[in-house]
Amino acid sequence: MAPYPAAATTAHDRRRLDRRRLLRYAFTSRVLLLALIILWRSVLSPYDTSASINPPCLSSADSENPAQVLLPSVGSAIERSIVWDGVYFVRVAECGYEYEQTYAFLPLLPLCISFLSKTVFAPLVPLIGYRAVLGLSGYVLNNIVFVFAALCLYLLSIRVLKDQELAFRSSILFCFNPASIFYTSIYSESLYAFLTFGGMNFFINGNDHWATFCFALSGCARSNGVLNAGYFCFRTMQRAKETLCSRKCCIIRMSRILLGGAIRTLFIFAPFISFQTYGYFNICVHRSVDDMRPWCKARLPLLYNYIQSHYWGVGFLRYFQVKQLPNFLLASPILSLALCSLACYVKRWPEVFLSLGLRASSKEKELAGEQPSTAVFSEDVPKVQDDKILKRRKAIIENENLVEQPSRHEAAHRLQFDPVIILPFVIHLGVMAATAFFVMHVQVATRFLSASPPLYWFASGVISSPRVGKRLGHLIWAYCIAYIFLGSVLFSNFYPFT
Repeated sequence: MAPYPAAATTAHDRRRLDRRRLLRYAFTSRVLLLALIILWRSVLSPYDTSASINPPCLSSADSENPAQVLLPSVGSAIERSIVWDGVYFVRVAECGYEYEQTYAFLPLLPLCISFLSKTVFAPLVPLIGYRAVLGLSGYVLNNIVFVFAALCLYLLSIRVLKDQELAFRSSILFCFNPASIFYTSIYSESLYAFLTFGGMNFFINGNDHWATFCFALSGCARSNGVLNAGYFCFRTMQRAKETLCSRKCCIIRMSRILLGGAIRTLFIFAPFISFQTYGYFNICVHRSVDDMRPWCKARLPLLYNYIQSHYWGVGFLRYFQVKQLPNFLLASPILSLALCSLACYVKRWPEVFLSLGLRASSKEKELAGEQPSTAVFSEDVPKVQDDKILKRRKAIIENENLVEQPSRHEAAHRLQFDPVIILPFVIHLGVMAATAFFVMHVQVATRFLSASPPLYWFASGVISSPRVGKRLGHLIWAYCIAYIFLGSVLFSNFYPFT
């Protein structure tokens, strides 16, 4: 990384410069991916050429394709670039939810694509055609949103890690993450990452209303967005514990904490549940028993689970087959990184992890004195507490340097942040990694876990480590670059990737 200029003397100046540099990196990474997509589409022949086939919508009133366009070659090139799940997202944006399997693709991205195609990019319809405009809208939307997602991750990392350099490195890694092809294509990853990182920022800053709103919207982009409700479950548990241990404990205060956590959790689940209800009314209601789909007759009719199981074979241990070994190998790097991140946290702070943050580690108790580290989630703790903890950390670092003689840089990275703050992020990563390995198509883990901040925090910490960082750092960057090129070649030409 280039050193800061002499003029950047304050932390605020350095942060402003880092934001500008990060925006340049994020923008450059998207341009690079788009260039690779165009290159490989021009050089290689796609495995499946059916992407451009677009039959009229079942309801002719929904079809807005003009009879003739002025630039058919440009429109055709954009349409041919819409592959894999992008075909479904564009079809839903154009025609709505026509078929049962399309309900697996949540509505936020199609709604945004449809809105842009009918407003900002509407003048281009006579030039390249409506479906091409839908595809163009998806590309522009996802790449712009990705830039903001990288910025949100940087702000979140500064707040959590309290290390500006580590936060910047983490964000750069995200800009070139191994699932980058999906953040550039017409997939929901960019929207989900932006809303998730934004919600996490509001959550850490104590702005619960906006955090709840962002997490709820993330559940409109991807189904795993409902897992973000776990952050408020964790905070509710912490605040309930603090209330029980305080002298001001009362039933009214405890009830308010528990009720607030429950309402926020339900609000985050509400968009996903509402969409499933919408599917139920469209597919199941006003039909005879003989014409009903099997899932309609279940006691708890869950459309999303049925679609994933029936059409894509998703289920617990259903992917554990010998023929799927190449896919397990394809997902092994990201799963290994996730496992190492979890193992590193558990090894370093076992007391915090096993107690779910309800009991601070012995070192954190020494750092915080009488105040437990879980007080970061309390509404009554003054902000000066962080400064006191940092001063105690510096003293302990100096004492450790006299005994163990580690580098000062390594000691600072070991003690600068509060493990309780990071714990919900680690638990979230663990749940998602277990789901990807045991339940989902395992190769999807590369993009499924790509919006997990602990992966980038751990990887950037390893890279900056003076002892093991050089060799492992090269390995991590080689993995990211290899998957970027591999993904741009395979995915853009309709070959299986992740």
